[in-house]
Amino acid sequence: MLVLARKETERLVFPTLGISIEVIHIRGKKTRLGIDAPPDVPVLRHELADLKGIDFTSGGASANQKCLNLAMAVRTTLDSTAVVLNRLHAHLDGHDAAQSLVLDVFRELQVLDRNIDDTLEEGHGSSPHALLIDNDANERELLASCLRLGGFEVVIASNADDALGYLSLHSRPDFALIDSASGDETMIDQLRSTDACAGMKFIGLGDNRSGIDRWFARPINAEQLVDELTREFGVIAV
Repeated sequence: MLVLARKETERLVFPTLGISIEVIHIRGKKTRLGIDAPPDVPVLRHELADLKGIDFTSGGASANQKCLNLAMAVRTTLDSTAVVLNRLHAHLDGHDAAQSLVLDVFRELQVLDRNIDDTLEEGHGSSPHALLIDNDANERELLASCLRLGGFEVVIASNADDALGYLSLHSRPDFALIDSASGDETMIDQLRSTDACAGMKFIGLGDNRSGIDRWFARPINAEQLVDELTREFGVIAV
């Protein structure tokens, strides 16, 4: 292990990996870091890493909690698969037989999705649903993981088209969490103009834009963000 001392505003750089880490702020025993990394390099806090692969060997969590964790992980995979199927369906425009096959697959996934919903509701009641739109894969994964740890159910999308594709096939989430850098100035208007978004709150990350109900300035403090959203939307404790 390499141990280095750094002051505020100083950086650590991994030049061959395209990764840099900057010490943003030091207060007492807590240090705030800023991390720049390529979009295909996952960046997670150590305690969130287990969300990438649930460990059933640890003795800390109950069997019921492990089942709920698995259900949430499957739900996340189903949401991502639904977005891909929607893209494929649009790409196959004019090929009726192929589109019909895609719809058959989607209907089977919907059955599984409803079963997952039943499992989650039996385990801890109805949790607030969030639609996270962010074109930065690292930040999207980190924020989604933090929200899920906070008790939210999260659907992720990289742009407005993915979000609209998901909304066309699913019930409306409680709110959308949108990175201001993930689309042009018309994205909010585009989403708000659809019936699927009627009554849904829009929360922005970064620059404030018209059509946003509430926004959080950068740099984003993930823990503070989750706390604020919990106070606004409420989360049923597991």
